[in-house]
Amino acid sequence: MNLPGLSFEQAPPFSVPLRFFLTAPWFLVLAAALLLWEGPGIFASRWLPAALALTHLFVLGFMAHVMLGALLQILPVAVGVTVPRPRLTAALIHLPLTLGTFALAGAFLGGGPIGFQIAFGLLSLGFGVALAAFHLAVWRVPLVTDTVIALRCALGALLMTVILGLLLGGYFGWGRLSLPIVSLTNLHAVWGLAGWTTLLVAGVAYHVVPMFQMTPPYSQRLSQWFAPLMIALLIAESVLILANWKAMAIWVEAALAMGLSIFAIRTLILLNRRQRKIGDPTLIYWRVSMVSLLASAALWLLTPLVPGWAQTPHLEWLMGIMLIFGFAIAVINGMLYKIVPFLAWFHLQAQLLGQRKPPNMKRLLPEAHIRQQFLAYLTALLLLLTAALYPALFFYPAALALGITGAWLGMNLFSVWRIYRRTLCEDR
Repeated sequence: MNLPGLSFEQAPPFSVPLRFFLTAPWFLVLAAALLLWEGPGIFASRWLPAALALTHLFVLGFMAHVMLGALLQILPVAVGVTVPRPRLTAALIHLPLTLGTFALAGAFLGGGPIGFQIAFGLLSLGFGVALAAFHLAVWRVPLVTDTVIALRCALGALLMTVILGLLLGGYFGWGRLSLPIVSLTNLHAVWGLAGWTTLLVAGVAYHVVPMFQMTPPYSQRLSQWFAPLMIALLIAESVLILANWKAMAIWVEAALAMGLSIFAIRTLILLNRRQRKIGDPTLIYWRVSMVSLLASAALWLLTPLVPGWAQTPHLEWLMGIMLIFGFAIAVINGMLYKIVPFLAWFHLQAQLLGQRKPPNMKRLLPEAHIRQQFLAYLTALLLLLTAALYPALFFYPAALALGITGAWLGMNLFSVWRIYRRTLCEDR
């Protein structure tokens, strides 16, 4: 299989990204367990300690694991720069990130200052290594493409997200600083979701949507200017919020929401113009993701205009569920089903060269398994959205569905690794 625009000569060992991918789904199961433990009262406010723990199980436990693991693979293959000592770098990111996520969730659930101090140290190490390695890589790329621009902006947004997160963690761990906690928390979320997450998805989409989904390319105007404009808007919003100029900040937030909407609409248009008529089970993940991004952006845009909406916790939960579980986790879930089987096939082909053919990708992960897990994911998404409005009726089914979709994804990815290992053992 020859994929234009990709160079696998510098690809890291399969174990480098795989450890992140196999770990991530089980944080969805932990999130479901937390929901079952806390009960429907968690939906009373997004500021409850359990709600904050839940959010970080999603964004650190699932999203950050996959996104950082994917960058270790994407930078050498799609961008052409190597991350030095990939095995050591991966270990220095993966273990602190995993343990730091546990520590942070535990701190929110009652671990006290010591929990935040432990999480602060672990996450500082994991993200510090990741930011140093990835920034050194993307800023020495010989050919600056639209994907490189988006990755640079995404990593800049990640840097801001981490700085804000560490400021908040330091406040809860040591309490020696006088900080505007609410403003910093909101900025931390906006930089993480509208900045780091969206811009990384965009950078990857410029490359993989036309390649894997057989669509026309993104327009050059969008791919060149979307990421820098979003960063400029995020900087402007940060300055306005910290200066307490809230009326002007609302207009910047509206521009950010419009930017998210434009990217989502353009991606949906491209997906509808795909040239390949054969069904692709991962295509539906992209469509659900972009529809969710569009819906959350519309809600973000309308909230300041409708009296009372800004103080409604149910709407905050709806926006969070659509943006995190509907947009980010959907596209990540779909991309995992492209990345993991392909990498297993690629590394098997290299190791079995001249001996026998490796199993094809559909044997490594049958399409039926992908479609079945998508139904579980979609059920979880719809139930979570309904539970945000009617928690008494739909909360527990939503939590169970979340646990099922996370475990199903984890088992599907583990089955690819198991076939990979068995194929290598049979050859020895």
